[in-house]
Amino acid sequence: MRIFLTGGTGFIGSHFIDQAHAAGHEVVALRRPGSQPRLPLAKEPHWVDGELDGDHTAALQGCEVLVHLASHTPNPPYDTLERCLYWNVVASVKLAEQARAAGISRFLVAGSCFEYGRAAERYDAIPVDAPLEPVISYPVSKAAASVAFLALGRQAGVRLQLSRIFQVYGEGEQATRLWPSLRRAALAGEDFPMSAGEQWRDFIAVQDVAAHFVQSLTCEHIAPGEPIVRHVASGRPQRLIDFAQHWWRHWGATGRLIPGAVPYRPGEVMRLVPQVD
Repeated sequence: MRIFLTGGTGFIGSHFIDQAHAAGHEVVALRRPGSQPRLPLAKEPHWVDGELDGDHTAALQGCEVLVHLASHTPNPPYDTLERCLYWNVVASVKLAEQARAAGISRFLVAGSCFEYGRAAERYDAIPVDAPLEPVISYPVSKAAASVAFLALGRQAGVRLQLSRIFQVYGEGEQATRLWPSLRRAALAGEDFPMSAGEQWRDFIAVQDVAAHFVQSLTCEHIAPGEPIVRHVASGRPQRLIDFAQHWWRHWGATGRLIPGAVPYRPGEVMRLVPQVD
């Protein structure tokens, strides 16, 4: 299968390229000029240099599925709401329309668990049809993108899956996030100050997230014009402190974890746990 991929130089995208190639697929990957993959790739895709909002009509020809992993400022500090809405909604939908005009009828779109926002804490396990109540720029833009893509799927009669990704971690992750920060401190023999860690999350390895998208490529489970939403999660929720302690032991850390040394973020969602199929 010939795939048109966005976000190919990103954290999840780098793993997706390797797994897609290993499965025998061909990957055409859009990247910003000068950007490089987070990880060394076993095989390079056909790179297309350009911005998300450019004209990619020629590169889309012959592709069978659009895998949209690109996302604008997915990690704090988030960009302004205006810029998040432009790149995550306007530019993304523009590309999807180009893909549809090029004959692509299968769409796999990455969403975010943070789209649920305040609604998350009303559920022991969040259903895929829970209301979206984000309050910060990036999650707001991803929620708006979800609404737009689901509408496009219905209106255009294409096969479209929106996959909301939960707490992904692993090789290639941004250095300031929890798992890489823990590893750096553990291997350096340093103490690690952190929040009290009572947040409930569903942590999923990045390899499993990439595998989810590779396994969904045929879209055979989706009826045309009837888009679906899926959760990409492990199904094993745990407290953040338990996750940290597991990896601290795994790396044989000699320093100390110091829970409670860092305050929770303003508006911290304390329970973000999905229903999984």
